[in-house]
Amino acid sequence: MRLLGTVLKQIHKPAVYSTHRRRLSSRATGGPSPLRVEAPVVGSNRELVLSLGLQVEVRTGFITEEEEAALLQELEPGLRRKRYEFDHWDDTRKQYFLVPVNEDNRRVKVTGRLDQAIHGYRETERVTWGAACEEILTRVRSAAFPEGSSLLGPVHVLDLDKAGYIKPHIDSVKFCGSTIAGLSLLSDSIMRLVKEDDSSEWLDLLLSRRSLYILRDQARYQYTHEILKDEESVFNGQKVPRQRRISVICRNLPG
Repeated sequence: MRLLGTVLKQIHKPAVYSTHRRRLSSRATGGPSPLRVEAPVVGSNRELVLSLGLQVEVRTGFITEEEEAALLQELEPGLRRKRYEFDHWDDTRKQYFLVPVNEDNRRVKVTGRLDQAIHGYRETERVTWGAACEEILTRVRSAAFPEGSSLLGPVHVLDLDKAGYIKPHIDSVKFCGSTIAGLSLLSDSIMRLVKEDDSSEWLDLLLSRRSLYILRDQARYQYTHEILKDEESVFNGQKVPRQRRISVICRNLPG
């Protein structure tokens, strides 16, 4: 909590710099309404927003309601057999993906277990999907990764409880490549990126329900990222209520 409070005091200011308005995907439909805003990325200054413009992307309405339902139909039975974890995270395998940061927003060495990196979560990995879901994931990979990229085999599925959140972290360069792409199911949420060596430099990403986010290169390795808890979920002055959220995440392998 001390770290989160420190970061919020330093960076939670009205955001006035944003990316240009993005068009909705032609596959988007109406329905349970994700928050509609002028631009899904805002930041601490115009130069930062422009410089990271090609490395941070949010594609609103990337999948339809029907496609979201197809993904949930495959995922829910397995997730329901797991319980949400609220205390700590001590699975050695999961340490591969995260490097925690200290109170100065600088990465620290992982030794042993990584306590409380994610709060209120359950997760799974999938290699095999039904035809409809495989087609969705093919679109995700085509949108995020260059043709011929070596991808991390299993797709990571992270289920955050309404009270869950992800603390600031930097993905490990040893086990993950230059790009991460994630579909957001069931809820809008806010992803915050903060520059590792200068916490006054930040971006907020509105990850609306059924959107796809893509982080590349510097945005992956020089900025911490986190998913804000419900009581802190505010985008450019507008409250974004957090519900249970499932993310379906694809990564490439280190180059």
